[in-house]
Amino acid sequence: MIKIIKNGTVYAPEYLGKKDILIVKDTIVRIAEKIPVPDSLFYEVEIIDATGKTLVPGFIDSHVHIIGGGGEGGFRTRTPEIQLSQLIKAGITTVVGCLGTDGTTRHMSSLLAKARALEEEGISAYIYTGSYQFPIQTLTGNCRDDLILIDKVIGVGEVAVADHRSSQPTAEEFARMASYARVGGLLSGKAGIVNVHLGEGRSGLQFLLDLVATSEIPIKQFLPTHVNRNKEILAEGINYVRAGGVVDLTTSLNQEDEEERAMAPGNVVSYLLAEGVPVEAITFSSDGNGSLPVFNKDGIFKELGIGSVSSLFAEVKRAVADHGLELSAALKFITVNVAERLKLEDRGRLETGKRADINILDNGLELEGVISGGRITMLDGEILVKGTYE
Repeated sequence: MIKIIKNGTVYAPEYLGKKDILIVKDTIVRIAEKIPVPDSLFYEVEIIDATGKTLVPGFIDSHVHIIGGGGEGGFRTRTPEIQLSQLIKAGITTVVGCLGTDGTTRHMSSLLAKARALEEEGISAYIYTGSYQFPIQTLTGNCRDDLILIDKVIGVGEVAVADHRSSQPTAEEFARMASYARVGGLLSGKAGIVNVHLGEGRSGLQFLLDLVATSEIPIKQFLPTHVNRNKEILAEGINYVRAGGVVDLTTSLNQEDEEERAMAPGNVVSYLLAEGVPVEAITFSSDGNGSLPVFNKDGIFKELGIGSVSSLFAEVKRAVADHGLELSAALKFITVNVAERLKLEDRGRLETGKRADINILDNGLELEGVISGGRITMLDGEILVKGTYE
């Protein structure tokens, strides 16, 4: 199958102007001002008219609880598995699944199976090995071997620090785990990053800064997430970036955050940029289908929300619409920046030779179409591909 997208305004994520894009199977093979429609006598050519539309790279969500999560309010509050249509409606063409708080009733084998199912159904999926607690839950016995031997495992996480729900790992325990992840990544050609859940505890990002200062593990081996959890951690995030790190902002907010809106990524990213944080040092992730528990000052559970993958692009649009950030810059938070951190070199950009993951937006930046690996999964706002049991 050959597809040609005609007359779209392309952000690669850099602005390229009006272009045509030629797709063969799952790969972008040409981007040009005018691509003639070839003779279709011997093969089928599908034309997609993108006149008046904007073409951007497919979104990469590096933190989604694809088999559900949570449970902080008891068994009934365990969140459900994600459905394919939720990801498609959010424009997500690559997803990374993780466990989280519950490493007892949720299992790595189930996480791996779900990733493979999503891939069979229509999008690209990977996973982290491990969960909040030490010793981390793995498939083979240690995270190094998981990275080397299991294709879908690209890192470790989410491992919790500075949180009353973590297992309070020592710096030595954490450094040893990170060293295994690093070696596993090196030997497998993968990122091998450690996705670190940051709670509201006193140690915060200083835990990672101290670990880097007292070990040989480079700071970019870690991807701390929930850095926008509160103003204190966000301020620490600036120092973390100045030390050479990258920070991840969570786009799903609990009810109290929704009321304040102060820490929404789309709002705070302009503050980070004004403080000298480079665009390239920021990523967004949704925490989709994860629990968003609210605890009082004594650590007692009050209520529970659920993360949504739809928040990922919503916060990019907020940064553009409310804070004047250029679309070309804002898109990097959920495309090329994430691809580079996860070492997914075949995606994150609209470029010859890259995987054909393309989103089609209208003039108001509303998502109208999704092409995942060359397959049209949504067009004109209609989902064309659904999960097996949807």
